[in-house]
Amino acid sequence: MSSPTERAVSDSAPASLEEGRRVLPSRTEPLVAAVTAPLGGPIGDHAAVGRHWFFSPQRVGLLLATLALMLCWFGKASCIQQYTDETGHNQLDWRAGRPYVAMCYTDLVPLYTAERLNLPDTVPYRTTWVENADTPNAQQHYMEYPVLSGFFQWTVAKIARVWTAVSDAGWLPGALPVAVYFDIAAFWLSAAWLVTVWAVGRTANRRPWDAALAAISPLVLVHAFTNFDTIATAFAATGILAWARRRPVLAGVLIGLGAAAKPYPLFFLGPLLVLCIRAGKVRTWALTAGAAVATWLAVNLPVAFAFTPGWREYFLLNAQRGMDPDSLYNVVSYFTGWAGFDGAVPQGQTPSVLNLVTAALFLLCCAGIAYIGFTAPRRPRLPQLCFLVVAAFLLTGKVWSPQYSLWLVPLAVLAIPRWRPLLAWMLVDALVWVPRMFYYLGVSHKGLPEDWFLGFVVVRDLAVAALCFQVIREIYRPGHDLVRLAGDDDPAGGVLDGALDAAALKRRQPAMAS
Repeated sequence: MSSPTERAVSDSAPASLEEGRRVLPSRTEPLVAAVTAPLGGPIGDHAAVGRHWFFSPQRVGLLLATLALMLCWFGKASCIQQYTDETGHNQLDWRAGRPYVAMCYTDLVPLYTAERLNLPDTVPYRTTWVENADTPNAQQHYMEYPVLSGFFQWTVAKIARVWTAVSDAGWLPGALPVAVYFDIAAFWLSAAWLVTVWAVGRTANRRPWDAALAAISPLVLVHAFTNFDTIATAFAATGILAWARRRPVLAGVLIGLGAAAKPYPLFFLGPLLVLCIRAGKVRTWALTAGAAVATWLAVNLPVAFAFTPGWREYFLLNAQRGMDPDSLYNVVSYFTGWAGFDGAVPQGQTPSVLNLVTAALFLLCCAGIAYIGFTAPRRPRLPQLCFLVVAAFLLTGKVWSPQYSLWLVPLAVLAIPRWRPLLAWMLVDALVWVPRMFYYLGVSHKGLPEDWFLGFVVVRDLAVAALCFQVIREIYRPGHDLVRLAGDDDPAGGVLDGALDAAALKRRQPAMAS
C-alpha cells in the first residue's frame, strides 16, 4: 500500500511534467515531497507559481547556499583558533593533530606560509625559496598553482595585510594574520559558489529548483573552503550559461578564465565539438574554442614570459607527482602489492609509467564518450557529456584531491537531476572526508589504517561510476531523461537546443517513451 506522499507524487507527476510548465520537485521527487510534508505537503494545483515577490527558486537557492557556506565556515573555523605560548605570543593552534581530529583541515592555512604569502615582498611565480636546504633533497620552489588561482591567493594576502594594519590601529577586529587571510579568502570563495548556484539555476530552465541541489550539497558543507576550486566552478558554470544564452565568445572567455584557475573547464570543448559536429554548428564551436584558448593565453603568457621557471612549476609538479592515496592506482597497488605504477620513483623524478597509463585511460574514455555522442539515437545534452568527461578524468587520474568533487556538482545537477541518487552520491563523497582525516592522523595516534580509508575511496568511485552509467542509459533512452520529459531538448545547448542532426549524421529520432 502506497504512502500519502507517494500517492501525491504519483498523482501529480504528469501535470508537473506537462510541456511548457515549471517542474516542481515537491510533486515529482518523493524525497522532496516527504521533506515538504511538515510545511503543508507538495504545492497545490492552483498555487500562484512564480508570483511571490521574493521567494523565487533562484533566491531560495542562493539563501540555501549561503546557509551551507556558513556551516562550512563553522566547520573549518576550528583550524584558525589560536593560543598563547610560553612567551606570551599568539600562535595558531594545530597542536595534537587538531586539523584531523576536528576534521577542519583546509589547504588555505598552511599555504599562507608555504607559498610565502605571509611575506610583504612576495610576487607569485617570481619569488623563489629552497626547502630542505641542508639535506640532499633540497629543492627550489615557486608558487605551485595555475596563474589565476596563484594571483587570487596573493591578492587576498595583500587585503589581509591591509586589514591587519588597520586592526592594529584599533579600527577593525583583529586576529592572527593567517586567520584574517582565511576569512577574506572564504568570503570570496563563497561569492564564487553563489555565482555557481546562480548560473546552474539560470541554465536549468524549467527546472530552476534543481539549483537547490548544488546549494545544499554535502560536498559544499565540507569542501567549499578546502582549497580554491569554487573559483573554477564559477567560471565553468557561467561559461555553460553563456553558451546556453547563445553567446559563444563570452562562453569561451569564461571557460578560458576557469582553465586559468583549474584546467578542467577546458574539457568542455571536447563535448562541445562532438555535439557541434553532429548538429552542423562547428563554426560556433570554433568561436568558443578560439576565445577560450585566447583568454587562457592572455592570462598565462605575461607570467610565462616574465617568470618562466615559476610559471612552469605547476606543470612540472603535476608531471612529477605520484599517485595520491585516494586514486584507484593506489588502491590497486595497496591491495595487490604491485609497484608497476612507478611506486618506487624517488621524489623529484617523473613517474613515466603512471603518467602514460593515466593519459591513455583518459583518452580512451574520451574516445568512448565521443562515440556515445555520435551514436546516441538523439543528440545528448551538453551537461551529460561534460559530466562524463570530468568524471572520467577524476576516475582515471592519479590525483583526486577531495575538493575536486565540487567540479562534478553543477554538472551532475544539470545532467541527471534526480534528487535521491545525487544526494546519496554527494553524501557518500563528503563522508570520505572522515576516514581521510583519521587516516592522515595516523594509526599511532589512534587514526585509521590505510585499508579502511581506501575502502571508502572505492565506494565513492563506484557511486560516481553508477551516476555515469545512469547518464549513459538516459542518453540512449531519452524517454527516461527528466529534462526532456519536462518538454526541453537541451536547455544548456544554446545553438544546439532543438537543432537537427547534420545531413551526414541523420539519426532516427526515438519516441519519448522509448
